[in-house]
Amino acid sequence: MASRHDLRGRLIAAALLALITAGIGGLNWGRSVYAGIAADLPPVPDPQHLAVSTVVLDRDGQLLRPFTTSDGRWRLPVTPGDVDRRFLDMLVAYEDQNFATHHGVDWSGMARAALQFAGAGGHVVSGGSTLTMQVARLIAQQPTRNVWDKLTQMVHAQQLERSLSKSEILTLYLTYAPYGGNIEGIRAASLAWFGKGPKRLTVAEAALLVALPQSPEARRPDRDPFAARAARSMVLERMVVRGVISAEAAAAAEREPIPTRRKPFPLHAPHLAQQAVAARPEASRIDLTVDGRLQAAFEQLGATRAPQLGPKASVAIVAVDVTSGSVLASVGSAGLFATERDGYVDMTRAVRSPGSTLKPLIYGLAFEYGLAHPESLIEDRPTAFDGYVPVNFDGLSRGTVSIRQALTQSLNIPAVIVLDAVGVPRFVSRLHRAGLAVRLPNDSAPTLAVGLGGVGVTLRELVGLYAAIARGGTPVTLTDGITPTAAPTGLAAPVLDPVAAWYVADILADVPPPLNGSAGRIAYKTGTSYGYRDAWAIGFDGETVIGVWVGRPDGTPISGLSGIATAAPILFESFDRLGTGTVPLAPALPSVLVATNTDLPLPLRRFRHFDTDVVARDAAPQIAFPGNGVDLDLGMASGAERALVVKVRNGVPPFSYFANGAPIGRTGFARQNSWQPDGPGYVTLSVVDSLGKSDSVKVFIE
Repeated sequence: MASRHDLRGRLIAAALLALITAGIGGLNWGRSVYAGIAADLPPVPDPQHLAVSTVVLDRDGQLLRPFTTSDGRWRLPVTPGDVDRRFLDMLVAYEDQNFATHHGVDWSGMARAALQFAGAGGHVVSGGSTLTMQVARLIAQQPTRNVWDKLTQMVHAQQLERSLSKSEILTLYLTYAPYGGNIEGIRAASLAWFGKGPKRLTVAEAALLVALPQSPEARRPDRDPFAARAARSMVLERMVVRGVISAEAAAAAEREPIPTRRKPFPLHAPHLAQQAVAARPEASRIDLTVDGRLQAAFEQLGATRAPQLGPKASVAIVAVDVTSGSVLASVGSAGLFATERDGYVDMTRAVRSPGSTLKPLIYGLAFEYGLAHPESLIEDRPTAFDGYVPVNFDGLSRGTVSIRQALTQSLNIPAVIVLDAVGVPRFVSRLHRAGLAVRLPNDSAPTLAVGLGGVGVTLRELVGLYAAIARGGTPVTLTDGITPTAAPTGLAAPVLDPVAAWYVADILADVPPPLNGSAGRIAYKTGTSYGYRDAWAIGFDGETVIGVWVGRPDGTPISGLSGIATAAPILFESFDRLGTGTVPLAPALPSVLVATNTDLPLPLRRFRHFDTDVVARDAAPQIAFPGNGVDLDLGMASGAERALVVKVRNGVPPFSYFANGAPIGRTGFARQNSWQPDGPGYVTLSVVDSLGKSDSVKVFIE
C-alpha cells in the first residue's frame, strides 16, 4: 500500500502535468507561464551559422582535415542530405514517430509520459520528448531534472517549430547530438566510430548511432562495448516491430562487431589545411584545390621513402595542374607528428638552395636571344670568371659538348659560361617573372653563383617555374584555395618565349631516367645543393608538374644525397600515382628549328661568349695521357708494335699534335690522336690548341 507521502507526490505530479498540458492548450494561467518561460529562452540558432568545427575539404568536397571547435569539441557541419536515409528513418521511428506532423510537442506522447510519471510517484519512466524538444535541450545545454525543465523544453520546442523548418530542426539534432566524450553530431560520430562519413551506413552502424545519444557516456563503445551492443539491439528490435527493417536484416546487424576504440579523424594536407585556417579564421568550411586521393597517395609515398634515407630525413612533394596552376597535392613533410624529422615544418615553403634546377632557364634565355640552339657546341673546360671558377659535380671536364648534352648531363661550367653571356640581371628578372622571390645571402648583389644554386628558393616556387616552361613560357600563379585569386588585369610578362620554352622541354625529356623510370616519359631536371643538403627533382608532362625535395629540415648534410639517386625515383613514383598515364608534351611549334649541328646556321653551330678572353683565361690544353716521365710498353721488342694514343683535356680545339717537334696529326673537335712511333726511345709529345696555347710531356717508349 502506498504511503501518504507517495500518494501526495503522485497527485501533485499528475496535477502539474495536467496544468502544463491545459496551459499550453490555451488557459490564461498557462499563457502567463508560457510567456515567462519564453522570455528566458536562448535565441533560435541559425542553421546556416552554427558553432561547428572548421573543415578543410578537397576539390570534390571530401574531408581533408577537421579542426575542433574553440571549446575542444568535434562538431562537424552536416545536413540531412549528408546522412544515410536509412539512419534518418530509424532515428525518427525510434525517437519521434510523429516528427513530421507535430508542432514541437507530441501530446499523445506527453499524456502517456504524464500517466507513467504519476504512476511512478514523480519519477520519469518515459520522457515523451520529441526530436524538437531534444534539440531544445541540446541548445540550452541543460539536462532534464524535473517537470519544470520538461516544460521549458516544450515551450522552447514550439518556438523552434515556429522559426525553423523540419529539415532545419533535424540539422540541429544531427549537428549537436552527443556521442560520447568530445564527439558531437552524426558526422563526427560516424568518423570516430566507423572511420567514414555518415552518407553510407550499414544497418548495424545506423542502429548504434541512433542509440548512443540517449546515454552517450554509459554506452560509449570504447568504454563499455556490452552496453553499446545492448543499446543497439534495443534499437534493432524496435525497428523490426515498427516495420523499418526486416527481421533478417536485424539478425545480420546483430552479428556485426561493436567498435572498441575511436578512429583518428582525417589528417590529409595538414600543413596546407593549417595555413588555410590561419588565413581564414572566420570560415567554417574551406575548399582547397587539392585532389584528396592524390594527396593521400603522395603522403604515403613520402612517409615510406623518408625512413630509407635516415632518421632525420624528410620528403616534400608538390603537384600542380599545368593549365590552371591549381595545387593538386602538397606534402610538407614525411609525417606531421614525425618529430625526429621535424614533421611540423612545411618544406614546400622552406627556403633552400636549388642546386642545378635553375639551369633550364639559363639555356632558355640563350635560345630566346639567339645565342644558341640545343645542338650548338660549347666547351666544358675549366674557366675562371674574375676569381669564380666553377667545376662540375664530378670534378671532370668533358671538352666539347652540345648544349643538349650540357643540360642533360647537368654540367656546371657550360651553364656558367652561358649565364655570363646572357647576364645575371636578366636571369634574375626572369626568375621574378616566374614568381620566385630570389633570396641572396646578406641581401648581396646576385652573381654567377645563382645559376648553380647560390640563391634561396622554395619548392613551390620551383614548381611554378617549371609550370611556366611547360606552358610555353607563360607564367602561372599557383592557387590552392586558401586565399582568393584576383583575376588577371593584363597579359603577364613571359618567362620565356614559346620556342625557347619548347627547346628546354625537349632537352629535359632526354634527361636519363633513374632506375625505376622510363626514358622520355616526362621532362625533368634534378639538382643537389652544396654539401649534400638538398636533393631536388622537378618534372612535367603535358598536364601536370610535380616537384620533389629530399633532405633534412635542419639543413645538415646527408651522405650520398643527390637529385638523381634520391629525389628522381620519388618523382617518377609520383607520376605513377597520378593514375592518368603520361600525357604527351606539347608538339613542336612551326618556328622550331630541328637540325643537327652541321645543318645549323654558322653562328649557331658553336656557342661563343661575347668576351673570348673570359672563356680562354686559364684554359691551356693539358696532355691527359700519357703522363710526363712515364715508360710506355708498346711492344717494340716483340715486334707487335701498338699505336700511342695521346689524349688532351682543356684548351680550345682544333688541336695540333707533335712528336719531337714534328707534326703527327691534327683533330677538329676530337681530343685524342693516334701515332705510330718509329722505334723505342725518349720522345717529347706536344699539343697546341687554336689559341696557340700548348703543353708537352716527355716519355720513354719501348
